[in-house]
Amino acid sequence: MREIIFDTETTGLDNRVDRIIEIGGIELDNHFPTGRTIHLYVNPSNQKVHPDALAVHGITDEFLKDKPLFADLAQQILDFFGDAKWIAHNATFDMGFMNAEFARIGLPPILPERVTDTLSMARRKHPMGPNSLDALCRRYGIDNSHRAKHGALLDSELLADVYIEMIGGRQAALGLGVASSNSNGQETAIEEIIVGTITRPRQLAARLSGEEQQAHDALIAKLGQKSIWAKYDLPN
Repeated sequence: MREIIFDTETTGLDNRVDRIIEIGGIELDNHFPTGRTIHLYVNPSNQKVHPDALAVHGITDEFLKDKPLFADLAQQILDFFGDAKWIAHNATFDMGFMNAEFARIGLPPILPERVTDTLSMARRKHPMGPNSLDALCRRYGIDNSHRAKHGALLDSELLADVYIEMIGGRQAALGLGVASSNSNGQETAIEEIIVGTITRPRQLAARLSGEEQQAHDALIAKLGQKSIWAKYDLPN
């Protein structure tokens, strides 16, 4: 199962007029990061960065003026996401902007059933909050000390760690997995290690002596039939 943890930065808060200026994404395969990422800056097509937004992400109009338009990057974005699930923190915001950008160039929207909102997940899991990305990093012991300002790729990397923690992914399959290698020594896939039980051909000899077993049985008899120990028949 492919999932893309992603984030956007924008010129402002109103997707009717404001534009995406940065998108970053991290690919997960069965909840494991694959190492594949996407990170793009986007020319907002003459829409200026609002001062409040600039204070959050620090991306200036001057920096963006030579970047490609969204229309020139849309296919690259769609190719990277493919049929994966789109996962974002406060996904209503990010998907509102993504679908507004797609609509401007005549492409269909990403349907809601393909989107997961980690903010909604966090609110269900931690109803007392707080559930901002920074707060969740603190809750799960994820180092975000290098997050001086918001950035789409950095925030995606942090959110990927948070998401894996929220779904219990680090404990999945008892945390047992190995990367297989191809003939060139490159890691190609995660293989699950199946842990099973072993049936012995002969039962091990009892570790209790006959006298110890008799003393134990006598003690259990004194405790009565309602004792929890009476429910267990230890081997002689």
